[in-house]
Amino acid sequence: MTNPQWIAVDDYFTETIAPGDAALTAALADSTAAGLPEIAVAPNQGKLLHLLAATQGARNILEIGTLGGYSTIWLARALPADGRLITLEYDPAHADVARANIARAGLDKTVEVRTGAALDTLPVLETEGAGPFDLVFIDADKANNPHYVAWALKLSRPGTLIIVDNVVRNGRVATAHPDDPAITGTRAMFDLIAAEPRLDATAVQTVGTKGYDGLLLARVTA
Repeated sequence: MTNPQWIAVDDYFTETIAPGDAALTAALADSTAAGLPEIAVAPNQGKLLHLLAATQGARNILEIGTLGGYSTIWLARALPADGRLITLEYDPAHADVARANIARAGLDKTVEVRTGAALDTLPVLETEGAGPFDLVFIDADKANNPHYVAWALKLSRPGTLIIVDNVVRNGRVATAHPDDPAITGTRAMFDLIAAEPRLDATAVQTVGTKGYDGLLLARVTA
């Protein structure tokens, strides 16, 4: 569900205060050319991620769901010179596109793309002592959202910011849809967060070039 006025406003925001550059434009173009689904965050949403990471003072970022690396570039650009970002991508073909996009943006020394199911690679990060992460961005298969949030909490510290994209699902999240794993998983995530005393959270609805959706922000308190 989209609306021409939503798109016009998003375009205005992007053109005036959140313009991309050659590396970001090429990342989207090459992702489309490679046949990746066109589900990357909008430019103004990418800028929001960048500002949140910068405001957080993040030095160590985890991203679950890389796609073509567009959001990865926005996040990594907020890191200091000695910062690092680990991003997890299930599809090897998507990961290859992302690596090329990230390298063209000059961030291949900052960003590590790991391939495989996130629920397999997340325990490896724990074993390696890769955390704690200052910010975790979750934008992967929605059925596993509660598991991803649980892992984000495990790999966090007090003050870590957890961001989850696509939590409104065109408004369908407000009612149960047992046959839709994305909604079932997202609702289970909300239940988990509501019952978790170590998380302080809210969610907001958004409209724009990506239609009607929204995101969740949770801060680790202890």
